[in-house]
Order: sequence, then structure tokens, then C-alpha cells
Amino acid sequence: MVRTRVGYAGGSTPNPTYHRIGDHTETIQIEFDPSKIGYARLLEIFWSEHSPCLASGSRQYASLIFIHNDEQRKTVEASKAAYEKEHGRRVKTEILPYTSFTLAEDYHQKYQLRNSGSLMREFAAIYPKDADFVKSTAAARVNGYLGGNGSREQLEREIDSLGLSVEGRERLRDAAAK
Repeated sequence: MVRTRVGYAGGSTPNPTYHRIGDHTETIQIEFDPSKIGYARLLEIFWSEHSPCLASGSRQYASLIFIHNDEQRKTVEASKAAYEKEHGRRVKTEILPYTSFTLAEDYHQKYQLRNSGSLMREFAAIYPKDADFVKSTAAARVNGYLGGNGSREQLEREIDSLGLSVEGRERLRDAAAK
């Protein structure tokens, strides 16, 4: 992944917020490098990381995929059909055209990292402006590791490129090992 950000999409309520979400759904915006991970692989991860066959209890937490073009629609529909065939259950995830994305409030962004104490202090020093922190690929990567994503080998391959101090790298290794 290049970066991830959380926000709201799929509705018509102007300027949605967590406390005034209206008809939007909480979403994640993923920017990725297709030379490193393909769209089809992202969909495999999407299907495996939640229960797409369960009906959502509300629009706020609905399972949705927003597509940007016909090629993505075909890829999503094929991936969905493969999941249904493999699991013998109907997927309830909706496939909708992308219209807009509203960035969620700062305190929702990079949640694991924001709650990591010393690692967050390092990132706050690197990115004094919160908007830069939210856009940071390094912050997205560290947030993912803190959330239990990625392998130890991946972390070791990129840890020196994340901008952390020696102590920060050790704290990340320790936190990611849990």
C-alpha cells in the first residue's frame, strides 16, 4: 500500500462527520502501487478480512466496494462470484460507483499509531501538520504493523525507510511481535 485514509462515502449528506454521518458509510480509501500489489489481490484481502455474507446492521457499517470504472466492476464481480462459489454463500457486499470521499476527523486517522504513545510522538515531530501525517505512507505502514498486519519479514525489509529513531524501530518491532 502507498497509503490508507478513513472517511465517509456513498451518501448524499453534505459534509458528513462521525456524529452526523447521514446516509454515508464509514470507508477506507486505499492508494496502492499496482506494480507491487494488484487490484485482484486487494479484493482477496478484502473478502478474507470480514464477513461479506452477513447483512450489515446499518448503512454506517455496510460492506461496500466503490468502483471507479468498468474494468474494476468486472474484476470485483468476478472476485465476488469466486468467493460465493468457494464458500457456497451469497455475498451481501454492495458494488457501487465511486462518487466522492470525505476524509474522517483527525482522531480517526491512523488509529493504532495515534494510540501508541512514543511512536506517535516521533511521527508528530516528523509531521507537525496533521494533514501531512494523514497522507504519510510511513505512518500508514506503521499503523498497519501496529494493527497486526504484515509479516515480520516485511517489517524488517522496510523498517529503516520509515523515518523512526533506533529506539522507535525497536518499539515497533516489539509492538508488531505481539
